[in-house]
Amino acid sequence: MGSLVVSVDAELGWGFADHDEPPTARVDAARDAWRFLLDLFQTHDLPATWAVVGHLFLEDCDGVHADHPAPEGWFARERSHWRSRPGVRFGPNLVQATLSSPVDHEVACHSFSHVLFDDPDLTREMARAEVRAAIDAAADHGVDFESFVFPRNRVGHRDVLAEFDFSCYRGRGTATGGRVRRTARKLGSVIDPDRVDLVRPTVDEYGLVDVGPSLFLFGFEGWARSVTERAWCDPIVRQATRGIDRASREDAVCHLWLHPNNVRSERDRRRMREVVAHAATRRDEGELRIETMAEVADRVRAAVEA
Repeated sequence: MGSLVVSVDAELGWGFADHDEPPTARVDAARDAWRFLLDLFQTHDLPATWAVVGHLFLEDCDGVHADHPAPEGWFARERSHWRSRPGVRFGPNLVQATLSSPVDHEVACHSFSHVLFDDPDLTREMARAEVRAAIDAAADHGVDFESFVFPRNRVGHRDVLAEFDFSCYRGRGTATGGRVRRTARKLGSVIDPDRVDLVRPTVDEYGLVDVGPSLFLFGFEGWARSVTERAWCDPIVRQATRGIDRASREDAVCHLWLHPNNVRSERDRRRMREVVAHAATRRDEGELRIETMAEVADRVRAAVEA
């Protein structure tokens, strides 16, 4: 029997902390979308891995973070543009809503302030500080992380995760190469949805389980999505449901992921309803497990040790 994993990169404003012009509509949609996803997952009893930026656990802060060895100016947006917008800086109420859900969600780590872990200027000291600050912030909510999701899937400093006793991370998968190559892969997957990669998690040299991604649920947008939907169907729903069905047959993992800020319209919500309902149907038919990243890691480790 195969598995489905859904991971949600919960960032609010922090996903765009390094942007000169953040996409305002996406940032403003994120809080409502977070609650929509919680309600949808509860309707279908679907547990997800919520990868939460550590700063969102905070109730308040000075915006300076003097004890954090971040690059100069990293928190400047928080002190200036966001000073009057606590809703993009903090999210303890959303974290608590996730933790108090009747669904057994996993709350995972998405760094403290969404730094990029493969940045050559990001020292090991800075990576440790990001992880340590996130762990400390989460501890105040009774959260003990097991899984790590790298901001923008930019993998780096895995030894730091091992040092802090993480069990797994979401790796890069096959999303490599230049923009042309990545676009070609997307188009190929639309034409042949069976080209969506299933995941067979592996244990890396640090003892961490790499639970790689299969499909970004909002990776085919704009005019291409509109044309395809009008002429045929939602291409992402087709890819996701076919991936789920293949995973159930092939004893593999289909790992879908998204950000709350991707869900901005009724057609986005419709996409999510269709994918989640399909997964729940396969599970209820006894053909699919729905797992968190940590549960996959536990299962993989147990098989290796057996």
